[in-house]
Amino acid sequence: MMTWAPQNTGATNKPGMPAMARAYAKWLNEHGGVGGRTLTVLTCNEHNDSVGAAKCARRAAAENVVAVVGSYSQFGDSFLAPLESAGIPYIGGYGVTSDEFTGPYSYPVNGGQPALLAGLGQALAAGCGPVALVRPDSIAGDELPALLDSGLKAGGHPPATDQLAAEDATEYGAEAERALRGATADPARKGCVVPALGDRTDTFMDSFRRARAGHAPVRTATVLGSVDQTQINATGGASGPYEGAYITGWYPVASDPRWNPMKQVINEEAFGDNSIDPADAGVQTTWIAYTVLRAVLERIGDGDVTPEAVRHTLDGGLRVSTGGLTPTLRWPDETRLSAVGFPRLVNADVTLQVVREGRLTAVRPGGAGAASDGDMTRTLEGADVG
Repeated sequence: MMTWAPQNTGATNKPGMPAMARAYAKWLNEHGGVGGRTLTVLTCNEHNDSVGAAKCARRAAAENVVAVVGSYSQFGDSFLAPLESAGIPYIGGYGVTSDEFTGPYSYPVNGGQPALLAGLGQALAAGCGPVALVRPDSIAGDELPALLDSGLKAGGHPPATDQLAAEDATEYGAEAERALRGATADPARKGCVVPALGDRTDTFMDSFRRARAGHAPVRTATVLGSVDQTQINATGGASGPYEGAYITGWYPVASDPRWNPMKQVINEEAFGDNSIDPADAGVQTTWIAYTVLRAVLERIGDGDVTPEAVRHTLDGGLRVSTGGLTPTLRWPDETRLSAVGFPRLVNADVTLQVVREGRLTAVRPGGAGAASDGDMTRTLEGADVG
């Protein structure tokens, strides 16, 4: 198996994903493996660029990897073709590009940015005046406005203003000013600013905190992966800019007991490894992806474990329980979202969370004035992603 993610780059970094993969393999092997077989995991630094993504994919093919599991890359057009040429399935990618929801060899475990942004838009529609989206000037960033707008539209809200920002900037003063001007354009309604800048969201919020003093109050909202509990703590907790913010995620909050098996593995095999944060959505995705892989290997049993066997098992109607972290997962040939360009998107569930007294807290359906906490399939069916 192989797990890749960007590490030590100037933009998004996900070192916890390969670290979680290594910890899972070590734990599984110490507990007898799967049917007596041991799991070997190779890791690759994707460097957050298209060349690095392609290199990792070619290395996977050269090393006869059976599957790429629980990985992060925003360069689907660079890594999926080499994987498909080698017949290697891509299980449980982070979901940062639309390619992961179109490729026949991709088996996503979450709804990626489409579900998160649709859910966020739906949650904000009722309570926000003008909405300003601040997103990366990148291929992946270009996909975000239509997804957020699908949720806003479902709630009867006009589209967000779309503001581009450099993915690797060291400050965002001008972008924060523009966002605040857009979000306060209607003096009768409190606007909302939605930064979706990955690891640079904190940098934006530093600039935003300084800029907002000269403007009418606005609410902030974003998606998990751009913000987690660690970042909320680092920016002031209850007195910080995220207090009261809505944040959509794919999975239950990190304090949910359904994560206890993952936390036990981390404690046993990676105690003291600061790169593995159990509240990180990347770490959580890798855990779920390896849960799927284990189910595949158990189904294959004594048969040969090859890329073809893994794909055949997944395509053959295998249903995977993740202990309630997701709905039961299976990957049919066609899904309800095939018509809008996401034929591989099988889990559009989102959880809506709010920062309350500095802590990420689950919002119950309809709670706190929010309307989104569930399956975003119907909302995405109305997305204008052409």
